[in-house]
Amino acid sequence: MSSSPTAILAGPPVPGSPLEGDLRSLGFEVRAVPDPDGTAAALAAVPADQRVAVVDSGFVGHVHALRLALTDPRFDACAVTGALSVQPAARAALDRAVTRVTVPAAPAGQAGPYAAELAGVLEAEGTAVQRPELGTLVAAVPGTEQEHAEARAAVAAVDDEAVRLRTAVKSRDGFFTTFCISPYSRYLARWCARRGLTPNQVTTASLLTALIAAGCAATGDRWGYVTAGVLLLLSFVLDCTDGQLARYSLQYSTMGAWLDATFDRAKEYSFYAGLALGAARNGDDVWALALGAMILMTCRHVVDFAFNEANHDATANTSPTAALSDRLDSVGWTVWVRRMIILPIGERWAMIAVLTAVTTPRIVFYALLIGCAFGALYTTAGRVLRSLTRKAARTDRAARALADLADTGPLGELVAGALRRLPTYTAPAFLAGGAGGVVALLAAAYLLPFGSPLLLVFAGLYVLTAGAAVAQPLKAPLDWLLPPLFRAAEYGTVLILAVKADVPGALPAAFGLVAAVAYHHYDTVYRIRGGTGAPPHWLVRTIGGHEGRVLLTAVLAAVLARNTDFPVALTAMAGFVALVVLVESIRFWVSAGAPAVHDEGEPA
Repeated sequence: MSSSPTAILAGPPVPGSPLEGDLRSLGFEVRAVPDPDGTAAALAAVPADQRVAVVDSGFVGHVHALRLALTDPRFDACAVTGALSVQPAARAALDRAVTRVTVPAAPAGQAGPYAAELAGVLEAEGTAVQRPELGTLVAAVPGTEQEHAEARAAVAAVDDEAVRLRTAVKSRDGFFTTFCISPYSRYLARWCARRGLTPNQVTTASLLTALIAAGCAATGDRWGYVTAGVLLLLSFVLDCTDGQLARYSLQYSTMGAWLDATFDRAKEYSFYAGLALGAARNGDDVWALALGAMILMTCRHVVDFAFNEANHDATANTSPTAALSDRLDSVGWTVWVRRMIILPIGERWAMIAVLTAVTTPRIVFYALLIGCAFGALYTTAGRVLRSLTRKAARTDRAARALADLADTGPLGELVAGALRRLPTYTAPAFLAGGAGGVVALLAAAYLLPFGSPLLLVFAGLYVLTAGAAVAQPLKAPLDWLLPPLFRAAEYGTVLILAVKADVPGALPAAFGLVAAVAYHHYDTVYRIRGGTGAPPHWLVRTIGGHEGRVLLTAVLAAVLARNTDFPVALTAMAGFVALVVLVESIRFWVSAGAPAVHDEGEPA
């Protein structure tokens, strides 16, 4: 039996129709059923683990309309007028639908298209059917000669390849990407598709290019900085190309989602490390700036993720601030200004590349910290205002997602569990609870002498306040700020202690530790966005949770205050976290049936 997907062409043959050839060009094995009543028998001959499509023999439309309906791997069922496809998960529902749709004994065009009838039954019985937006593309089942002629004329009037190229580009993107990269990267995506390259291969090429760029930056020579800037821009072009290739050829995959989600961060943060190494070769220690930039970017991303998870399925999800934002978006030029000032990935990488080529790593990091800090303050302030003015009811699912993003370990769970057993316990006010513990911890780490045992008291206080903050469902208006605050507390403590240790190797070791933990937090985000839930609880407990790692870091600083073993201890922590997290993450994304998650324009 062929492993190719099968398309059942239902209805009497239409002389001169290119439909069968179009379906074969999309990789389908075609089986013609002159009478739609024979569809059930044709379906029975198709293995249940294959994609199968039902297409009206009278279908007239663009090949790309068929491609959108029949080949997108992200949906269990998908349809346009005259064509329906299902994946194995919806196969049983299609088998039932075929037995329930009666084909009327009426001339062609008197009843609705057969595939449309099947799709309607699927939806009526609870199977979600994706209906892609076709725009100017044509998908029709004409019933008369005049309608057929009109449909063919409409097909001829629209170049579906031009539509396919245009829609390969994200619907919402930054100014630099939209006007400086996408006008030609879409053609590179088509070139890759015609040569059989996959999005994952392009993603990997982008990563390798960025790593080579980081290596060039690490030389500390001007030629290395110039080459690094050029290669970083090339890496970004490839980064745009992989997503456009996925959309152009509908090659979405679980592995692709994971690679796309994690490699951007790996590329950017590796480049930070390369710049720090290059500066060190010239006698300039900028590791603290590199680590600060990574912390700022990660916390900013967690703000984005936590806010979106808290509100994307909320009811009564409106506010005056959101209404003002919508009005501003209706004025064309304000859209681009607002997208640019938050320094999204395109503008950010372009700035890094240019400054790397013509200035020094220290200037690169100063510009990066200032620009990203402004963008973070702008977006966070707007979201706080929306949260305070929004009359929305947060769902249990959203509260669970925020709790997962909080990354609470066994110590925090112990505190939260004890508080829940108190009959009179109510969660503390947000700013007086978790936020207060964060501020106290960071202030103590900064003000106390390195190695002071008193820091352990504040670390213990942080454990208590962090546990108390998550003891009840996170449904207060500003509870979505807890995950980024916890990230700031953990990463900031590591940065401050590494700086104050004043020991060779402490800051690079701290950079590695924060990078390993940040990967875990990004991995958590993309699992939740994919609908598969957070990483297993044993993993969070094994690596201690954010509060456990903070306490351990404080203990190490106190115990190893007067020798050079502090960097070794941080390196050991980084290695342990990276090993546990990466092994489990790779196992999950490679073997689990997680759905593909592809960013369609949210700045990163």
